[in-house]
Amino acid sequence: MERFFLLVLSGCLGVSRVTADSLSPPVNVTIKEVKANFAVVAWDIPEGDPVIGFAITQQKKDVRMLRFIQEVNTTTRTCALWDLEEETDYIVHVQSVSMSGTSPLSEPLRFRTPREAETQASKNEVTMEEVGQATQLRAGELIIIVVVLIMWAGVIALFCRQYDIIKDNEPNNNKDKAKNSSECSTPEHPTGGLLRSKFPKNNNNRLPSVNIIEV
Repeated sequence: MERFFLLVLSGCLGVSRVTADSLSPPVNVTIKEVKANFAVVAWDIPEGDPVIGFAITQQKKDVRMLRFIQEVNTTTRTCALWDLEEETDYIVHVQSVSMSGTSPLSEPLRFRTPREAETQASKNEVTMEEVGQATQLRAGELIIIVVVLIMWAGVIALFCRQYDIIKDNEPNNNKDKAKNSSECSTPEHPTGGLLRSKFPKNNNNRLPSVNIIEV
């Protein structure tokens, strides 16, 4: 890639250029970005032209001095214009470059650079818009977090309610079990033990007397 810059005074010095009759001038020449000391010019090339680069002529309005920028071995369709003066009118021409020479000049493009204060104000506006967008995003995130917390609180409350219901039902189950066990036990032995045979008790804890009869 080769780039050449030439600053001349019109009428005093001339720039020798070979014009290629087969090339068409660039079309749709526009300014994409304009600042106080900077601008970007863009253009399109007619389809089929054997273009290998471009050439730009930059001139202040009502001033003979101009700047000539040429760049070859590139397919780019934009060029940065730097070191401009604020609140100044400029005229720009674009040419296509081929192996045989350059195309005719494009239609002149006129633009005016703004003041530095206006550029700063536009930057501040962009910053405020970005801050507003960031605030909206944060508000949306907070809403989502609040909704999730409410859902979790509802789940926890439901769980506690079910736990209380289960806990309240446990004493009733214990009572039913105790009632069933008492129905299966004997009257004398509530624990369900076996009845022991009853024997007559002798007074004074004596053994029963035995009489022997001889035949």
